[in-house]
Amino acid sequence: MSVNDPLGDMLTRIRNAQMRGKSTVRTPASKLRGWVLDVLTEEGYIRGYEKGTDKNGHPELEISLKYAGGVPAIREVRRVSTPGRRVYSGVKDIPSVRNGLGVSIVSTPKGVMSDAAARAANVGGEVLCRVF
Repeated sequence: MSVNDPLGDMLTRIRNAQMRGKSTVRTPASKLRGWVLDVLTEEGYIRGYEKGTDKNGHPELEISLKYAGGVPAIREVRRVSTPGRRVYSGVKDIPSVRNGLGVSIVSTPKGVMSDAAARAANVGGEVLCRVF
């Protein structure tokens, strides 16, 4: 089965696993997914992730979810730019999430980074998702 929105699929898997209280979740591997997980790790929303393979030999990522007192670290995760509707933003227009309490993940010419890092690097790009 092919997935039309791989990043949206990964975010949904994370959301569903946290609603069920799971400690880890597996998702098929890709470079974009890895880059987004790097940003989530740097911002402290997940513990980390490991690369591996499934039983059929396909590459996959095992994501270690983070909880504080039984409450998930990620309260809300939402896909902004979709395959059918891309959302681009200049450096001055990059949205802040909940007055800076959350993070927007942006794909820029300098790589995938958080909104604060994109402002510091003075680059805009495609707004991939919002995390709070």
